[in-house]
Amino acid sequence: MYNENRCHSGKMHSRWGGRFGGHHHGKFARHAEEMFGRGFRRVPANIEETDENYIIHLFAPALVKEDLKVLTKDDVLTISYTPKEHAESAEKFNRREYSNGAFERAFALNGKVLSENISAKYADGILKITLPKNSETNIPAKDIAVN
Repeated sequence: MYNENRCHSGKMHSRWGGRFGGHHHGKFARHAEEMFGRGFRRVPANIEETDENYIIHLFAPALVKEDLKVLTKDDVLTISYTPKEHAESAEKFNRREYSNGAFERAFALNGKVLSENISAKYADGILKITLPKNSETNIPAKDIAVN
């Protein structure tokens, strides 16, 4: 379904081979480095596959749902969060281990998803995005007998 594009230490990595090019090449890599440089944070995601759907579970607690943006363009799903100024900026923490600051994640869909039927729900600190499979491009696994 996807090639994931990751920001970590300002470097772009592609776990499943790169739609957007190699380690530090191409427009997306430069964009990823710019995002990291502006203080975007890394949020973890689990990706589940069922017979009918891919489901992304993005762990991002304490968000304001209205500041979340999920969009598809050019067969890429982009999830971003840009908080407006909220009361939190006035809060003083003695210790802080999580943040609800800005982030962005991008997943290449590779033609395997029916983009018009994607749905998203945010509850209990998890953004759950359901991506229905395109039956024409998702060919089920086939057992091959070994003789």
